[in-house]
Amino acid sequence: GIVPSLNDGLDHCRAPLVARMDADDLMHSRRLRLQADALAARPRWLGVGCHVRLFPRAALRSGLRDYEGWLRAIRSAEQIRGERFIECPLPHPTWMLRREALVRHRYRDCGWPEDYDLLLRLLEDGERLGVVPRRLLAWREGSGRLWRRDPRYGRERFGACRAHFLARGPLAASPEYHLWGYGETGKALRRQLAAHGKGPSVILELHPRRLGERIHGAPVLRPEALPELPRRPLLVSVAGAAPRAEIRSQLDTWGFREGVDYFCVA
Repeated sequence: GIVPSLNDGLDHCRAPLVARMDADDLMHSRRLRLQADALAARPRWLGVGCHVRLFPRAALRSGLRDYEGWLRAIRSAEQIRGERFIECPLPHPTWMLRREALVRHRYRDCGWPEDYDLLLRLLEDGERLGVVPRRLLAWREGSGRLWRRDPRYGRERFGACRAHFLARGPLAASPEYHLWGYGETGKALRRQLAAHGKGPSVILELHPRRLGERIHGAPVLRPEALPELPRRPLLVSVAGAAPRAEIRSQLDTWGFREGVDYFCVA
């Protein structure tokens, strides 16, 4: 299995830095040097990733092209933290981590992606992760990849992982939250958080047929009502980088702070 293999390999590592990649990927000749230099320049960073180019290009679906573009827009440690509940913001094959911290946290098998689980645990513990904003890894796509064949890497299991860390992190002190968006993304999020005893107090929507209704007991209101509502953690569950950017801009105008008052979740 992948988790025992990763931990076994880690137990044989002796150097202060551990770099990851998959056997059928390709890396730029300067990848290791540039990542090691980035960690040397920033002693507080526990690890660093880089940008990727998926290949072969002819096999890429639109969703993977969008994911590649989303990754390429992440260029700072602050963005990694802000985007952590959207998808895994640092692809596992690009990681270079300090060995002593990796040994301390280790990989674990919770029935969902082990790399996403580890990244969220590191950020939850206050660790800083960075990125070298260059495409230094060619990441191979194909039907034989583990994440295509193993149910632990399905969309539902990614969602369960996110809900677990949201429930014990941003929502730990509150059984209720405000939910912005109730499309397929928001519906799945509500269902996954309900398993942790968390539910929306208000749902913010633009859909005219939903306005004024109640969904699972929560009234559906226009987003403009948000500034007058009692403050609770706000989860922005809207698919697409462009709509999220517009919502972030509006929330900033209203004085909401990302990572404190609201979190973007996909």
